[in-house]
Amino acid sequence: QDMEKNFRAILQSAFSQMNLVSREEFDAQAALLRRTREKLENLEAQLAELERRLKPRDD
Repeated sequence: QDMEKNFRAILQSAFSQMNLVSREEFDAQAALLRRTREKLENLEAQLAELERRLKPRDD
């Protein structure tokens, strides 16, 4: 059991030196990216609608 704790400590130290992120940090960033993409899609749709309304009509 002590070997396992030591091994985990060594791995954790090695991973921290590699600038890796935790699963929680990764999931939080993935959620933020998903929300940002959704907002971007909504803004693009709004812009397209505004451009459509402003476009001169050929009657």
